[in-house]
Amino acid sequence: MTRTDIDAVYRTESRRVLATLIRLLRDFDLAEEAMNEAFVAAAEQWRRDGVPGNPRAWLVSAGRFKAIDRLRRGARFDALATELALQIEADAESHPDMDDDAIPDDRLRLIFTCCHPALPPDAQVALTLREVCGLTTEEIARAFLVSTPTIAQRIVRAKARIRDQRLPYVVPESAELPDRLDAVVRVVYLVFNEGYSASSGDAVTRADLSGEAIRLCRLLVALLPDPEAIGLLALMLLHESRRHARATPDGDLILLPDQDRTLWDRDLVAEGLSLVARLSAVGRIGPYGLQASIAAVHASSATSEATDWGEVVRLYAALRRIEPSPVVALNHAAAMSFQCGPEAGLALMEAMAAEGHLSEYHLLHSARADLLRRLGRIDEAQAAYIRALELARQAPERRFLSRRLAEIGRSRPV
Repeated sequence: MTRTDIDAVYRTESRRVLATLIRLLRDFDLAEEAMNEAFVAAAEQWRRDGVPGNPRAWLVSAGRFKAIDRLRRGARFDALATELALQIEADAESHPDMDDDAIPDDRLRLIFTCCHPALPPDAQVALTLREVCGLTTEEIARAFLVSTPTIAQRIVRAKARIRDQRLPYVVPESAELPDRLDAVVRVVYLVFNEGYSASSGDAVTRADLSGEAIRLCRLLVALLPDPEAIGLLALMLLHESRRHARATPDGDLILLPDQDRTLWDRDLVAEGLSLVARLSAVGRIGPYGLQASIAAVHASSATSEATDWGEVVRLYAALRRIEPSPVVALNHAAAMSFQCGPEAGLALMEAMAAEGHLSEYHLLHSARADLLRRLGRIDEAQAAYIRALELARQAPERRFLSRRLAEIGRSRPV
């Protein structure tokens, strides 16, 4: 058993182990410390004895008893620690065998806890990305363009509120689910976005995050087949179907018009299209359903040139009416540039820029740069590409923008 093997188990199992330990220990920080100690113990024992048949169950059991030891050491200073240690020991005695059937899927419980209405929305997102998905506070801060200390404070305060208000670590009862689902769906969507297009780092995508978001959404749909949960699942499946076509073997970014569509996962496309059709039959389509419908237009097109851009523009206009966000407006403008020409899209983007919308969003500047390039306005395109490059944090996007800058430099008249 090598360090690489331990790291592989950590990547695949740590969030599941943590979710179960949070349920068993009733404390986020204690659970995280216990999980880390369990992996340290695993590194030592598994090298000597080999990997157990069920590594996840071994880690949960080890983590639970590491926590009991920690609580016992602090018991003389804290009566609550004594009480908690006794409760955990009683649970351990009543559930001694931690096999796969005995360990429920606790991540759904954890995400509902992280998205509890008693927590502010920004704290729900930060806590879910940290605890359910394992992003660092630095990664979350970069994803949402805020400082690392701000994210850290949101997470600390959210954990304290869960502890102090004794928020339940459960999936809500059926009667409560509709009111609680909106926040959960929104957070799952943000998790997927970080996986589908990583905010920073060396890779275009993070398959672990996008796969986790899809898995969580499948659980939600099975639990409560709400149209927006179905719409989100369809959207994620259709986007995920393109993952292998979105980067070269060397990890360089490939834009949608240039992708080899034979690399798209046709099974995911078929499932996504089936869910969109299911939504259409229901007749109630919200923001995620509309985005899934847009993705379905692309998925149904044999080539970029064959895309029904008129339908894409119509769907974005409908989306803007019910979710008038600057990012939706930017996507609407980009679609307009394909339907009506670059001048039409650029006019909309320039209006957004004049109003100060998305001034720190690198994709606005890169989209403007592309339209300016297509119109032959090289100096303006160069300035926009430079600004996008200043703001971009993902390495493949930075390489793409640098190549575009070099290309327009070579195209400048001598």
